[in-house]
Amino acid sequence: MANPLKAVMDVRREELPLSLLMFLYFFLVITSFWILKPIKTALFIEYFDQSGFDLFSWHLLAAQAELLAKVLNMVVALVAVVVFSWLSKRLRRQQMTYVFCAFFVVCFFLYSFAVDTPDDFTVWSFYLLSDLWSTLMVVTFFAFLNDSVTPERAKRLYGLIVLGGVLGGAFGSTFVRVWVGQLNRSSWLWICLILTAIIAAVAMAAGNLVRKDPPPEPAKQEPPQETKNVALEGAKLVFRSKYLLAIVAIVGLYEITSQVLDFQFKATVAHYLDGPAIGQHFATIYAISNWVALLVQLCLTSFIMTRFGLRTALLILPVAIALGSAGFLAVPILWAGSLLNTADSGFAYSVNQSAKEALYVPRTRDEKYKAKAFIDMFVQRFAKVLAIGVSLVATTYFAAFSTTRWLSLFTLVIVILWVFAALYAGRRFRELSELGEA
Repeated sequence: MANPLKAVMDVRREELPLSLLMFLYFFLVITSFWILKPIKTALFIEYFDQSGFDLFSWHLLAAQAELLAKVLNMVVALVAVVVFSWLSKRLRRQQMTYVFCAFFVVCFFLYSFAVDTPDDFTVWSFYLLSDLWSTLMVVTFFAFLNDSVTPERAKRLYGLIVLGGVLGGAFGSTFVRVWVGQLNRSSWLWICLILTAIIAAVAMAAGNLVRKDPPPEPAKQEPPQETKNVALEGAKLVFRSKYLLAIVAIVGLYEITSQVLDFQFKATVAHYLDGPAIGQHFATIYAISNWVALLVQLCLTSFIMTRFGLRTALLILPVAIALGSAGFLAVPILWAGSLLNTADSGFAYSVNQSAKEALYVPRTRDEKYKAKAFIDMFVQRFAKVLAIGVSLVATTYFAAFSTTRWLSLFTLVIVILWVFAALYAGRRFRELSELGEA
């Protein structure tokens, strides 16, 4: 009897143990992220809400100070790139996970004694540490995963595995919302500490499976160029490869587009609603977006990647954003602006993430670790800084809601560039996969 779920998730019996372990690994990483995110934001905003923050003679309100913290995240990410690249020369797969899990276990333990009665240093450093969690742990997870499967397996398995992250986002955010009034910040850090220890144990089990049946090492497509500068190794790999530059474009253009969509979404809600209705509407739209992401990942991602290939999968998100932006440009009403969030979040963390991460699978070990670290840690953060600049300009020149719709023209131009990068990356992935199988 044919498997009715094959078109949705084509996971073979011998692949199921590794797939479920990586599913659980990613679920725990994203669950922890959604626990840390509201805690760090609330701690920061509450601490500086009354007095603000003085940077020399510049007085910043809490929200402005948080923008500064987001810029500092890029500096921390650059240091993380150096550390990650240095470690990748000596360690791989689950060994990288052990190192970073140990680091965060120690940090969570120490901060559990400080976050309930914080000072300036605790507030700023904890904000940066919490952001560093997503920077390091997500990159480490996908470096491990991409180094553990073949391109053919990636197209079939990433739908199930990335579903773990989508479920982790829904579970983590819901868990915090239900229990946020019952637990103090130190208790949340102890929960994150326990989850981090479980991640290390899951990584150990997954690493043992990969060691028994390792994927073949892909041939190097470019001649290696040794450099003693660890910080530049990933950058040099990226700038020598049109394929990796296409991934840079996909990552960077998405970050800028997402920031613009978020501004339009929030401006629309603020224009049409008042008081408690604003919070209720946000909760409704975020719930819709999470459910869309879950359904897309569960029902469509593996089907699209296996039946139509990565090129089609990479086009889903930009096409959805283009349609949403065109709709808002034509009819800037409440639900048209609200669905911009769904067009973004509903597809970014499902089919787009699965396809984008699979692009690294046919590359060399150095590219899976060093180049990916440079892209996901530095390029992504740099793009977010640019996006913050776009946001600040938008709030200056598009203060009136009647002009907010015209930002969609900017989005549509960015999407066109994004589509070209996705088409090239998808075509090269197919060529590299066929080369590896030959």
